[in-house]
Amino acid sequence: MNNLTHDLSQSLTTSFIDYRSESFEDYRPKLLVNNYKRGTKVLSYLTNELEICNEFYFSIAFITISGLNVLLSTLEKLEKDGIKGKIITTNYLNFNEPRALEKLLEFTNLEVKVYDVGNFHTKGYIFKKLDKHTNKEIYSLIVGSSNLTQEALTKNQEWNLKVTSLEHGELLRETFIEFNNIWEKSKSLTKEWIDEYAKSYKIVNYNIKEYSTIVDKERITPNSMQKEALLGLDELRKNNQSKGLLISATGTGKTYLSAFDVNNVKPRKMLFLVHREQILKQAEETFQNVLGHDIETGFLSGNSKDYDAKYLFSTVQMLSKDNVREKFGVDEFDFIIIDETHKAESISYKKIINYFKPKFLLGMTATPERTDGGDIYEIFDHNIAYEIRLQRAMEEDMLCPFHYFGVSELKIDGIEVDEKVDFKYLTSKTRVDNIIEKIDYYSYSGDRVKGLIFCSKTEEAKDLSEIFNQRGYQTIALCGEDNQEKRESAVEKLEQNNRDGGLDYIFTVDIFNEGIDIPCINQVVMLRPTKSSIIFIQQLGRGLRKYQDKEFVVVIDFIGNYENNFLIPIALSGDRSYNKDTVRRYVAEGNRIIPGCSTINFDKISKEKIYAAIDKANFSEVKIIKEEYFDLKNKLGRIPEIEDFEKFGEMEIIKFIDKFGSYYAFLKKYEKKEYLVNLSIIEEEIITYISQKFVKSKRIHELELINCLFKYSENVKSIYKESLKDSYNIILSDLEENSLINNSTNNFGKAEEQKKFSNCVLLNIVDNDYRLNKEFNELLKKSEFKEMIQELINYGIRRYKEIYMDRYKDTNFVLYQKYTYEDVCRLLNWDKNMNAQNIGGYFFDKKTHTMPVFINYVKDEGSIGYEDRFLSISKLIALSKHPRKISSKDAEHIYQANEEGTKIYLFVRKSKDDKDSKEFYFLGEINAVGEPNPIKMELTKDDAFEITYHLETSVREDIYDYLTT
Repeated sequence: MNNLTHDLSQSLTTSFIDYRSESFEDYRPKLLVNNYKRGTKVLSYLTNELEICNEFYFSIAFITISGLNVLLSTLEKLEKDGIKGKIITTNYLNFNEPRALEKLLEFTNLEVKVYDVGNFHTKGYIFKKLDKHTNKEIYSLIVGSSNLTQEALTKNQEWNLKVTSLEHGELLRETFIEFNNIWEKSKSLTKEWIDEYAKSYKIVNYNIKEYSTIVDKERITPNSMQKEALLGLDELRKNNQSKGLLISATGTGKTYLSAFDVNNVKPRKMLFLVHREQILKQAEETFQNVLGHDIETGFLSGNSKDYDAKYLFSTVQMLSKDNVREKFGVDEFDFIIIDETHKAESISYKKIINYFKPKFLLGMTATPERTDGGDIYEIFDHNIAYEIRLQRAMEEDMLCPFHYFGVSELKIDGIEVDEKVDFKYLTSKTRVDNIIEKIDYYSYSGDRVKGLIFCSKTEEAKDLSEIFNQRGYQTIALCGEDNQEKRESAVEKLEQNNRDGGLDYIFTVDIFNEGIDIPCINQVVMLRPTKSSIIFIQQLGRGLRKYQDKEFVVVIDFIGNYENNFLIPIALSGDRSYNKDTVRRYVAEGNRIIPGCSTINFDKISKEKIYAAIDKANFSEVKIIKEEYFDLKNKLGRIPEIEDFEKFGEMEIIKFIDKFGSYYAFLKKYEKKEYLVNLSIIEEEIITYISQKFVKSKRIHELELINCLFKYSENVKSIYKESLKDSYNIILSDLEENSLINNSTNNFGKAEEQKKFSNCVLLNIVDNDYRLNKEFNELLKKSEFKEMIQELINYGIRRYKEIYMDRYKDTNFVLYQKYTYEDVCRLLNWDKNMNAQNIGGYFFDKKTHTMPVFINYVKDEGSIGYEDRFLSISKLIALSKHPRKISSKDAEHIYQANEEGTKIYLFVRKSKDDKDSKEFYFLGEINAVGEPNPIKMELTKDDAFEITYHLETSVREDIYDYLTT
């Protein structure tokens, strides 16, 4: 029996006889499901198989343009590489979209047939490839419930079984017999067949929600985000505030939210202001859905004058007229709602805002940041009730799915198109050809394209529009100089269903960043560099509103060698950590972990450009941190508190702690005039210590201890233990208690750190009970100092609950979270923090009987020959320190761990050659299997040995792929 046959046989034993049996995961039958929180999507498995196959065969009943769209990047690569495929589909139930079938015909490497002689409901995918372990021919077969639709491949509850087979396997043989039988009975797909089929094609409105509402009409209640926003509005009113601003991503149900708030407040009379008359009826319907259809509503517009209505829906244009507005008293309305509040700087809006004196004024916008210098925040007294972020809205399924394609800009005459290139290259024939090729290839959802194209310069927008019109497109360029009438006319032409007299695209620079509401937009094209994550999201958001018959929006981003390319994955992921490893991982594996049906695709060159930008960027640069701080300060109209960074900031407060030691230190340096708090040297030292050693510690113990010490003066130890058990399901062990005391008395740190924080003894043990250290307690009499500490502790507790509460077994680690050497020493309850060089690749701590194993998976070029490597998602070969023989104490600790009661834990990072990303992914408990394998190091000729470790928990596949590829 050869190795491949043996390994396949072992995989079947594991899968069907005894799961404890050792075998290669790659060969085991596997259930494929969609679960972005676990980093798994059926789409990812399909793309992985396609990327390594030599041939493929699909038998798929239902194919939609959305299903093809999520595979377009992969299919494009397969065509370039000459990888051939056969696809069988059907006309069963007239479900398949003619456009999807036409798209299949475009691929020169595909042979497509249609089975049209009976009911056909198969969902099967076959891949022929060379096995990466043996380089021999092997097949993968995926059969189950997933059709080729975006929902089936990314979001739906689907069950698909993947099996691996050699050429002569019975299951594979039977599958190919069936495939070939159907293939022979099927007709070749042709343009003529599609034209005939299109006549009988009936639109199947599957899983497309009605544009007019984002909630279940049978039971209209606020979703989780809207509930949080309503609490924020209530809190403002309790604090006697008369204004509030709601910042909410496009399409996230702002109008419903305002109706829920009106239902709570029950005003005597309400005014709802919109900028376009077409929106009035939609707003009224929303309020009727929430408040009941018997409420008294009315319109104030060019066609209606219902002045006395209890719930009045009015256009700004009408109410800004003096003779109309003055028919109302200044206190006529208890509650006024302004939709699309970003326009509030205009004269017509100001007339209304300055005239009326409601009990509460609510502003709603997706784009409060202005490009014209206006300050929306100031109009609403900087009272931000709530901010609904893109990622959260995607998790709540409030937005239209988007398929993002990052494609590389071209080189023309050896010069790459970027923000500094001569203008002639921006509108050259070569560039225009490339743009048209991409927008046609990546397509759109619906009967015709309705797109926005964002350019860098006004001249570029105008010239490209003219060139597109010469090529047969119907476009217009709109810029800041164009009046409102011209803008509205263009929008109407873009929105109309009939292309005759309409527009395919609007070219613009930045005027459509700010809140223009065109729900039908099905393609967004970015021909400009990403200089701001906020503007990127604003432009992306132009296409995210759900709309009838719009299944998805295509976003095509032309990526050049821009310095700020790293902002693209930051914006798409919603990442606020500014951690290089985290950002890289999103570029590599974002498709697996993005919520819902949306997908993210970068071509090879654009991916390399983004990685280069990440490598070059300094995320800890003072300039970047200051920009984020002052953006938030401008938003709030005051110095931000720590909690404000969580609610409204684009960067975590941890970045300030990392760079400056504490947030206080940052404020003292850059807010010398406004920040008037002055701490003593000792107080500042304690604030820094708590920020770095408690808030960042990634466990709850020290944080909860300070909380208890602030509240109680007797029986603190007992109360503290009870609190840990009841609130966090932690039973304090003797080792943990010793670690807690060391950390709270400045005995854990290295010698230089103990000297640096010599005044940070915060705890005393008195009669076997916990007490605040006398000197520390004396300092706490200064209320300002105590409040600062409490703010830090509260933040640390919130951070722990959000990120680190799901503990692995009885440890203080969380699977797949990242930890530094210091974190590991502390969380393993070691007495002292150790230098990394003393730990080496692993270290055995006698007192705790723990041994962390640290692996830098990608070695730098100067490496001395270590060959740590994963064999599979549950098996790893790691090397010992050197010089070491298999008779050494190291081997004894590793191979007799069970007998000695030693726990070995695995920590892996991609590369140590990264000054910013000094953390390791925690991958759980490992155990040595087999025998140590003695070797000689290639360069030093030292003795060493290889250890084969079995991972108790198989590595999550997105993490595994990121680390190993």
